[in-house]
Amino acid sequence: MKIGFIGLGNMATAIIGGLLAKGMAATGEDGPAITAADIIGSAKTPETCQAQAQRFAIATTTDNREVATAADVLVLAVKPMFFPEVAREIAGTLREDTLVISIAAGLTVERIAQLFGRDADSFRLMRCMPNTPALVGAGCTAVVRGPGATDSDAALCTRLMDSCGRTILIPERLMDAASAVAGSSPAFAFMFIEALADGAVEAGMPRAQAYQFAAAALAGSAQLLLETGQHPGQLKDMVCSPGGTTIEGVKALEDGAFRATVMDAVGACVEKARQL
Repeated sequence: MKIGFIGLGNMATAIIGGLLAKGMAATGEDGPAITAADIIGSAKTPETCQAQAQRFAIATTTDNREVATAADVLVLAVKPMFFPEVAREIAGTLREDTLVISIAAGLTVERIAQLFGRDADSFRLMRCMPNTPALVGAGCTAVVRGPGATDSDAALCTRLMDSCGRTILIPERLMDAASAVAGSSPAFAFMFIEALADGAVEAGMPRAQAYQFAAAALAGSAQLLLETGQHPGQLKDMVCSPGGTTIEGVKALEDGAFRATVMDAVGACVEKARQL
């Protein structure tokens, strides 16, 4: 099986790196693992092609049509503004049986099918929204199955995206919400880490140590929630001793409308996504 990537930016290379590091099976758990020889990618500049070819030992080209022709699975990792141009360029060379995986934000399954001049009901198409932690193998990717995709297509796409984190299959009507709670939220998390560190610096801690403590606390808290499956409110209550320091901090956050502000931020992201 040949996997093609049009676009060799951060997200594409995160997926490629994950595939090669984890040895994703091409045809299921017992199948042969994907190797560098099974991957071909394209980029605008020869410099990018050369850099990624040296990094991963994959075949690269500046010709998108070459990738589209060769690929059994084609990952479209181009920015939304360039997507229509790329679709027009490769539509005539894309094979009918190729599974297409789009990671372009804001483009629906129906819109992507239109750009390729295809019927969505017969187009083997999956739509994905990875987030930036995928760059370190800790991403969370929302996956939408197009009406023309098969069960095997969905399973293959999930295995591919699992190579750089975890995947969650959702109906397309939830993609705007997913883009906010998964795609945009790392920015909110980084702001919270920065604010936690600023508070520690104010209390006398060196900034480098403050960042380490804050980042590790958030990462560990998230892992605890995912592994135990407990309600976040229960886990919060476990930390809040009666009359202790933590409940005072929780009260300060509540006084500052912390929850409502975060909800408003998610809502603003969803509204913007719907306008794209």
